[in-house]
Amino acid sequence: MPIDWFPLWLSLRVAFVSTMLAIALGLSIAYLLANRDFRGKEIVDAAVTLPLVLPPTVIGFYLLVVIGRASPLGRIWEQIFRSPLVFTWKAAVIAALLHSLPLLVKSARAALESVDRSCERAARTLGASEWRLFWRVTLPLARRSIMAASALAFARSLGEFGATLMVAGNIPGRTQTVALAIYDAYENGNTTVALTLVLVISAVALGILTFSNWLSPK
Repeated sequence: MPIDWFPLWLSLRVAFVSTMLAIALGLSIAYLLANRDFRGKEIVDAAVTLPLVLPPTVIGFYLLVVIGRASPLGRIWEQIFRSPLVFTWKAAVIAALLHSLPLLVKSARAALESVDRSCERAARTLGASEWRLFWRVTLPLARRSIMAASALAFARSLGEFGATLMVAGNIPGRTQTVALAIYDAYENGNTTVALTLVLVISAVALGILTFSNWLSPK
């Protein structure tokens, strides 16, 4: 039976977009947690980490409440783009983002906290602004750890299943990611297709994890 490679390409696309969003959002949160003291800091940290411990179906239910067609956000999206957000590949991106963001925030925060503060103090004495300090000193010193965390976030996005099924559905040729395709193929008795996709996604994940380990500071 010929194998439809669309789920693999869709998974890579979803993982790439969600990882880019996770980097942008996660670095901001990680910097805030690593460099600022404020009331409720630990609550923010716990809230960011929560998707790691909640069942995927719970995350999916929350997403349906927040971005479903009956929600304010869902209605605004539909008015602007003339189509619902749920049961699209964009909903799969949001589901993957919620599961990859905690990994990136945790790792990025640890990397930013490990930066030698004497380098930052020296930059401040030379008149560097906080914005310039982050981009020219802090980020370059932590870049390998952050890149490794980004690779892990990408790998985590590739394997998202439960929340994706609830908010994006399992529509062949539209929202069926590789994890959903494997489940669908096995349920229909197409073990050869399921095995092939399992081996391919395992090889991709192994390559990503090897790259992440290579990036990690020695």
